[in-house]
Amino acid sequence: MSDRNTLIRSLHDVGLAAWFGGSLMGAVGLNGAAKDQSETARVRARIASSGWAKWTPVNAGAIGAHLFGGGGLLAANAHRVAAQKGVGASTTAKTLVTVAALAATAHARVLGKKVELATSSDPQDAEEAAQHPIDLDSAQRQLAVAQWAVPALTGCLVVLNALHGEQQRPEEQLPGMWERARSAATPFIPQHS
Repeated sequence: MSDRNTLIRSLHDVGLAAWFGGSLMGAVGLNGAAKDQSETARVRARIASSGWAKWTPVNAGAIGAHLFGGGGLLAANAHRVAAQKGVGASTTAKTLVTVAALAATAHARVLGKKVELATSSDPQDAEEAAQHPIDLDSAQRQLAVAQWAVPALTGCLVVLNALHGEQQRPEEQLPGMWERARSAATPFIPQHS
């Protein structure tokens, strides 16, 4: 129970921190600053798109670190997931929220790239955007929702991570494993008349 997984836990936690913090900063700070810098929607979108595009490689690295660390922690704690009551359920919830956050992140990037191309002054971008025309207003509304969904979902992951930390405390592990074993054995205990 006292094995240390400092490297994989650090990758997991720092990756999640960057994913959550970067997406929240972008939704609040970057998009807000773009609105302050221009009166036209097209220029605001171009400014915000440029910033989000610069963030994309860092975000991809953060997500990769989080997923690698999460996989390592799952492998290191497989015995707890299987044996300690509540850990399997919280792990399942965390996995589902991670998948939703990944989907929201991917959706935001696809929409962001479409807005970036549609608002670019580069002739090549304009040509590519013409091949796949979009309703810019609709795409920007969808993009705003997706960009807010990412910090909401990754914030949930931060909370579930805290729950996992609490479940790993020694005073939680033994009773949780005992309760799980007792619950599993209960249907097999013969009833005496």
